[in-house]
Amino acid sequence: MRGRVAAIFATLGGVALVACAVFAIGFHYAVKQLEQQGAADLALASDRLATGLTLVRELAVLIADHPTLHRLEDPSRLSMAQTLLIEVADKTGAVDLFFADASGWVMAAALEDDAGLTRGTDLRAAPDFQRAMQGALGRSRDVVQGRRLFRYMAPVMMDPGKIVGAVGVVADAGEFEQNWPGAVPPVFFTESDGRIFTANRSDLVLGRMDETTLRGGDGRDLRLAEWRLGGREIWVMQGGPYLPRLALHLERDLPVIDLRGEILVDLRPAVRIAASQALAIAGLLLFFAALLWLVAERRRALAEANQRLEARVAERTVELETTNRALRREVGERRAAEQALKDTQDKLVQAGKLSALGQMSAGISHELNQPLMAIRSFAENGGAFLDRGRTEVAGANFSRIAEMSDRMARIIRNLRAFARQESAPARQVDLCAAIDSAVELTAPHLRELGVTLEHTRPADPVWVRAGEVRLGQVFVNLITNAADAMADSPERRITITHLPGPLVELRDTGPGLSDPEKVFDPFYTTKSVGDGEGLGLGLSISYGIVQSFGGDIAGRTHPEGGAVFTLRLDPWRGSMDGEDAA
Repeated sequence: MRGRVAAIFATLGGVALVACAVFAIGFHYAVKQLEQQGAADLALASDRLATGLTLVRELAVLIADHPTLHRLEDPSRLSMAQTLLIEVADKTGAVDLFFADASGWVMAAALEDDAGLTRGTDLRAAPDFQRAMQGALGRSRDVVQGRRLFRYMAPVMMDPGKIVGAVGVVADAGEFEQNWPGAVPPVFFTESDGRIFTANRSDLVLGRMDETTLRGGDGRDLRLAEWRLGGREIWVMQGGPYLPRLALHLERDLPVIDLRGEILVDLRPAVRIAASQALAIAGLLLFFAALLWLVAERRRALAEANQRLEARVAERTVELETTNRALRREVGERRAAEQALKDTQDKLVQAGKLSALGQMSAGISHELNQPLMAIRSFAENGGAFLDRGRTEVAGANFSRIAEMSDRMARIIRNLRAFARQESAPARQVDLCAAIDSAVELTAPHLRELGVTLEHTRPADPVWVRAGEVRLGQVFVNLITNAADAMADSPERRITITHLPGPLVELRDTGPGLSDPEKVFDPFYTTKSVGDGEGLGLGLSISYGIVQSFGGDIAGRTHPEGGAVFTLRLDPWRGSMDGEDAA
């Protein structure tokens, strides 16, 4: 009995340790995913604020060139300037527009009181006015009558080099906060001294942030504790119903607007995911432990019964001995059944190996299909040019065949490395050149299907961290799939667009994606079974290739129709050296 109790406690302890390990691993990966989403939300909010302030700044520069603001010592022109500032403020939604002469006195303003500026106010000591008087664009932030205001001042020049005053544009931070989505986690922007100037949570507005505390606008300490997980800051907070109790803190410097963006990502989803995974594993382990316990108890009971039967056989009649032999025969049959079960399991393992080998063979066939088609095309063209006596052009075609052969060798070498589970190093690759290569390879197929391809190519190379051949194969797969998907479409057009990131969007005019979540699954295809046009591995292989570069690829249906695939790659920073991995 003591042994059984000890075994029970040992089993429970082992299950608890495994569950804790699963929780820790699951929480780590869940936090990593939330970190990526939080970084994207912070970047979006930062871009919106920076864009809004850029419009305010450009408005100041634009109004500064208006001739109505010249020679305002004339009362009639001063009235015209006042009317102009009021009209611009009404149309743009600015809190205030004003003009100050070279001595720093405000001569005209759209609003007399809202921004704390009235006609005759002295701005000589204001840093943004002093900067405007030096011919540069001045900016400042201040809290006036409870309103958080951004102010930009631009110099007004009558003649080149002669500054006669400055135009100021005042914007309310609350106007920018209204444009942030409500579902975004708490986002706030702090000044260099730690004051929270703008935020999407009223509890944080005009609070203060330093290395040890986070105070709300009412002076309460919102951060209780801080700990780190893999270099990430995890905060324990008390902030009411609109701030998370457990949050991941991310920050981003915005030197263009002289602020620092920060975000608090709620980690409760990560805790729930990790806890559910840990509970699921613990439940499975307890279930199998219970099964093993029942089997052991059954075997022990059978062993005890066998001993009793043997004792009775020795003491009693031959009939009991016959019964004992029958029991031994039954035990032998059970052992034979166990051996048969073991043999079946071995066969299943072998079948799994054969299935994996078949999938790898399909992948090799798919990877080599495009180079073989290119070799065939160049060989036919080379023969035709030889017949015409154009040996130089034929030689160029045969050179391309050699290049395609080298490419096939690199593909096979890369697949062999993949089979050995080796990670090949990436290198500096021109994203535009890889796309151009893919466009060139797919051009005959596109012409056959009547597909128009538009590639908006940047003027300068876009260097990314990848393998040249594998990256080209990704775009070949995407372009080919897009062309095949538009077979029944009246308009057949593929558009490739470059975005900062670096990001590449490939859009077609086909029927779109009916199930975007499954398009990267192996053997998933929308083509008819047996039509010989695809194995459903192209997007799956492309997904694995992009993941190996540290990038990401996603698919969706465009609101106006057609499928859109977005590919993100890491920019090349010269952090590692090595030859092409492809």
